[in-house]
Amino acid sequence: MILIALIAVVSYLVGSLPIGYLAGRIAGVDVRALGSGNVGATNVTRVLGKKFGYPVFLLDAGKGLVAVEVAKTVIASSGRSALSTELCGIIAAAFAVIGHTNSIWLGFKGGKGVATSIGAMFALNWLCALIVGLVWIVTFFMTRYVSLASIVAAVALPVTIATMFFLKALPSAAQLYFSLCLAIIVIFRHRSNLSRLASGTEPRFVRK
Repeated sequence: MILIALIAVVSYLVGSLPIGYLAGRIAGVDVRALGSGNVGATNVTRVLGKKFGYPVFLLDAGKGLVAVEVAKTVIASSGRSALSTELCGIIAAAFAVIGHTNSIWLGFKGGKGVATSIGAMFALNWLCALIVGLVWIVTFFMTRYVSLASIVAAVALPVTIATMFFLKALPSAAQLYFSLCLAIIVIFRHRSNLSRLASGTEPRFVRK
């Protein structure tokens, strides 16, 4: 139990690292006061360009990936079962995403959790992450809405996991339950975008 609590705390702290905010400070601005005010990779790209935005996306995804891989390695090395390793990986993923969306360094505010979720899912289930990533890419290039692509990908996540589970490609339903929670978090974080999409005021991502 102590080990699980430690994994949760460390994963939260890893996830809470405000990469987008730090990138803005390096560039001499506070990204929270520009664009959408979000510290995620999308707003950083809009405000500072891809020179800053792409690395922020990779580092935000890396937070989820590192948190899960460290947790899995620690649990596996302790001689626990494969199911215990998977469950602790899921716990690490959840707390990394929570840390990103509610960073202790930003007054418990943060990004929308998409990049960190992708990184965590790659560590948990790379095939599912690849499928969902392709869904995001296709939706984005068809619509040029980052928010819509993220929402559609969030919905695709539990659908993909459910399909894999019913095809007996997964040992348990743990990832399915986690993917449902993750999808709810991501969609909830995009509720303002949903309102703007419905009213036709959501800005498309335009390459400058």
